[in-house]
Amino acid sequence: MSPLEKTVVFGTEDLLVSLCDSVTKVLTLATQSQIRYSAMVQRITKTSLKPDIGCLRPDIGCFVLFDGGFSGLVIINFSAQAAMELYERYMLSMGIPKDGLASSFTSDEVANVMGELMNQIVGDFTGKIGRELQTHITQNQPKMLAINKQVMLSVDANLDQPEARRVTFYTGGNNIFYLELAIDRTEFIKLYDFEPHEAPDPDELIAQANRGATTATPPSPPDHGDSDELLRSLGM
Repeated sequence: MSPLEKTVVFGTEDLLVSLCDSVTKVLTLATQSQIRYSAMVQRITKTSLKPDIGCLRPDIGCFVLFDGGFSGLVIINFSAQAAMELYERYMLSMGIPKDGLASSFTSDEVANVMGELMNQIVGDFTGKIGRELQTHITQNQPKMLAINKQVMLSVDANLDQPEARRVTFYTGGNNIFYLELAIDRTEFIKLYDFEPHEAPDPDELIAQANRGATTATPPSPPDHGDSDELLRSLGM
């Protein structure tokens, strides 16, 4: 590889696109509806948990911190309408009857579902980072908070040279939510060519485990030898 080719980098916007793709992938599969994001990204000075001030609507704010090869913070601010749409579509796709669903976005069940989806999103993102950038990051447990127009919270990620971005997302029902990413300024430079590992297929891993279980040799019965002979001689 020539010195010129080594200047090709993977920077903040590339990380953001990778994260946005994880959001659309996970939520589209979970809700069986099309999730999309804007082609325009905002450069912001700080991230925060806040409601949709322009429409004076409450939100569910989710955030998760990650650390390792690089540090960062992911925040998703769901409007009440977007949160309820995603929650209901996800639960219905799991076979839960509609009359068994929570009716308020402030219920613990809605918060738990949004936290689980957030966990899957960041898990998919960190997996791609490991395969494509050959580095490792770990995440903490996502936190959720229902907030209203009178509350705005900033989350301190302890970043040295923070860069922050905001992207607008749209649900299948055209409800809006926002993703915010803050990371340390970082660039990845390819030193030599390599083939990224493919994402593992859970179904194939399960099939391999089942094949291994069926071909395993059953343990042979223990050989007691002289001990059994002695017991028989004693009439036992």
